[in-house]
Amino acid sequence: MYLLDANVFIQAKRLHYGFDFCPAFWSWLEREHANARVFSIEGVFDELVAGADDLASWAQSRRHLFLRPDSETVSSLSATSAWATSQQYDPAAVNTFLQVADYYLVAQAHALGFTVVTHEIAANSVKKIKIPDACIGLGVRVVTPYSMLRSERARFVLGGPQGDS
Repeated sequence: MYLLDANVFIQAKRLHYGFDFCPAFWSWLEREHANARVFSIEGVFDELVAGADDLASWAQSRRHLFLRPDSETVSSLSATSAWATSQQYDPAAVNTFLQVADYYLVAQAHALGFTVVTHEIAANSVKKIKIPDACIGLGVRVVTPYSMLRSERARFVLGGPQGDS
């Protein structure tokens, strides 16, 4: 099962899978959510709806896709915080991480045994905690959206005379 970072939705809308020319991507997300395979978290929902655009509208009408923290996640928040503070990151980097959705995304994936999906890449920097670094530190699997789509054998194939899929 997968937990998607905000940048997966944002970059999909802006770049590769715009609502206007690749609705199959968005339908795939909904189908896989219905099959209990694809989710995101409340903090990502908050980021998306703050955009006040068509992605915000899409998210608002699919609130069920975004998980709220549960009691297991609360325990993992402590483990995630302990990991972040035990590393060599600048205090400002730790404080920032502990205040943003990334912290909750990693903790919720840790608690539920989910794979995190993000465009972020690991970085050897003390100035910012990247999602992949936190995932690696906590033993949480992390993949790119493209790896997820390939692993799940997603297919966005043109069909019929109107090009629908």
